Amino acid sequence: MAVRFDSSPQDRRSSPQDRRTRLQGRPVDSFPQVVPEAERGAVHRITVVGEEVLRRRCQEVTAFGTPELARLVEDMFATNRVAGGAGLAANQIGVDLRVFVWDIADDWGVRHVGHIVNPVLDEIPAEQRRLVEESEGCLSVPGPYRVVSRPDRAVVRGRDQAGEPLVIEGRGYFARCLQHETDHLNGRLYLDRLARRERRTALGEMAEAQEAVFARRAARAAELGK
Repeated sequence: MAVRFDSSPQDRRSSPQDRRTRLQGRPVDSFPQVVPEAERGAVHRITVVGEEVLRRRCQEVTAFGTPELARLVEDMFATNRVAGGAGLAANQIGVDLRVFVWDIADDWGVRHVGHIVNPVLDEIPAEQRRLVEESEGCLSVPGPYRVVSRPDRAVVRGRDQAGEPLVIEGRGYFARCLQHETDHLNGRLYLDRLARRERRTALGEMAEAQEAVFARRAARAAELGK
């Protein structure tokens, strides 16, 4: 998922008192600006709309605690950093597995960092959710942003790379990120939530913008020695 277009929190009136970074959903007293996994990982090409791997449900991870899974998480964080993303799913680097990572500031300025394996979104009862229309972008649809309606609360359940159970709750734009990345692992893009005409115009904007976006990513990778 691309970072919010205006990059500014929407509403701080109910801002939480605990502003510590949430790592895997839990507050930590300190956390580096650059995710350690991103320092270790390699940068991959990000798949774009039209590639088949983005259009099928990804496979469940069955082997936990492996060097291969750890390397995948590292590479995803490194790729997300270079692309300036808020989150990234495994099929966005061509890997057909149910894994995604995130590094995002929510509407109240709290940073959330983590990864989840085999995620499943809870069905939030209608009386406990509110649909919000907000601009949304995608690293696999480089360039355009479009207003998409999503619930303002999300709960996703899965496991960490070691196989330990994990429950992550998000509100506001972080909730949007959790839903967006889970959609990816189910073979869906935010474009699928748009009317046909709006989807065509977004794809037209992508065609015009993608060369410049790819150039910025390459320059950023070179700057970081990736």
